Amino acid sequence: MFQLGKTLVSEEIIKNDFVCNLSSCKGACCIDGEAGAPVEPEERAIMEEIYPKVKPYLRNEGIEAIEKQGVYITRENGEIETPLIDEADCAYVTFDEKGTALCGIEEAYNQGDIDWKKPVSCHLYPVRVQEYSSFSAVNYHRWEICDDACSLGAELQVPIYKFTKDALVRKFGEDWYNELEEVAKNLQPKK
Repeated sequence: MFQLGKTLVSEEIIKNDFVCNLSSCKGACCIDGEAGAPVEPEERAIMEEIYPKVKPYLRNEGIEAIEKQGVYITRENGEIETPLIDEADCAYVTFDEKGTALCGIEEAYNQGDIDWKKPVSCHLYPVRVQEYSSFSAVNYHRWEICDDACSLGAELQVPIYKFTKDALVRKFGEDWYNELEEVAKNLQPKK
């Protein structure tokens, strides 16, 4: 671990490789698991505002789940996340003609209907950020469904922090990311 400003960062995001391999996993991270995607408190108003424009991109069962549970839910422990369809798929999941899970929010963004890509937690994956009172912990979340993404990342030699650059800049800013790159250079083995 190392510190950048008010963040503690795991060296794993520098030392491990990762590139999403949707042709292999079919977007399993959006349909497997026990909970919806984490939603940051400041993202709640955005999700409420964009929902009417995202709704046409969603499946009927996703719309039903959102209209029953809300555009986001708050768990008993206070964590905010996207609602699920029957405790499985994220309510915002859509599928392409090959059966690959996609994000309805991101599709609305890609089509220019909204200017917000998706919850930053989704954009950051496989990086997870845990907020504490005086700092944020930035860690690599290992999940066996992403083994092919690790293999592809290794083949292409793309470390996690480079794969998630846009999301890390979105979350922490350009200056923070530039500092991360400097740390990464110093952690690289000398050839």
